[in-house]
Amino acid sequence: MSNVLVDCVWLNEHLDDKDLVLLDAFMLKVVGKEPIEYPEFVTIPGALPFDIENDFCDNESTQLHALPTSQQFTEEVQKLGINKQSKVVIFDNQGIYSAPRAWWTFKVMGFDNVKVLDGGLPAWIESGYPTSCAYAQVADSGDFVASYDSNKVTDYQTVLSGLNNSQQLVVDARGSARFNAEVAEPRPGVRAGRIPNSVNLPFASLMEGNGFKSKQALSQLFSNINTANSERIVFSCGSGITACILILAAHEVGLSNTILYDGSWAEWGSNETLPLGE
Repeated sequence: MSNVLVDCVWLNEHLDDKDLVLLDAFMLKVVGKEPIEYPEFVTIPGALPFDIENDFCDNESTQLHALPTSQQFTEEVQKLGINKQSKVVIFDNQGIYSAPRAWWTFKVMGFDNVKVLDGGLPAWIESGYPTSCAYAQVADSGDFVASYDSNKVTDYQTVLSGLNNSQQLVVDARGSARFNAEVAEPRPGVRAGRIPNSVNLPFASLMEGNGFKSKQALSQLFSNINTANSERIVFSCGSGITACILILAAHEVGLSNTILYDGSWAEWGSNETLPLGE
């Protein structure tokens, strides 16, 4: 069984497990792909909301979509009834989009028993399983306390200092047109372009339908960008969301030296003092 993904069959069989906590990591704004739209609210029965843009985002930071503080994360997951022994499964309504960001947030905060539903809500609906028009209610508060792992996240200063280090590989999950500065950035005040010496692996290239490509296909994609020779693989995107799709896929194929550049291009591209790639 995958160490990062579950499928709809597994989830349906385990939906009533005592320690299972099912989280809907929705995002209202989808960037970088054609959004899947729903005529009315729908979710998987028993799911609770994991609000990346508010409850699980440090909104006091100037950075777009900044990871929450460990105290904030602790308070919010306890409200969701999450305990140290909980089994967490995360999905989103776009197939694979924001759920990996929630998954990596749990990993950064020291919670390891967490997986993502491959194909998300679209795959669940397509499989014919029942849906719900409302989130579940939390019975009791949880006891999990976050322990922030700074080795899983980096900032622009560290990325900048490692630009000429052959052991650092920066992988950009944005589409090739944005990576190559062929189109303007969707956010005002952000330059077009890329981080120097970075390589492009668009998150869409990892997808087949609403879920991930096969493990073999994913391995080939990472092999193509020479990840095997890098001690530090830093993942970036527009604002730290879709980079986590690549991080999850990297873990699926056995790469563990993965680091999120949380500020990503929204930060780098808006800072005129930082260099652009050729």
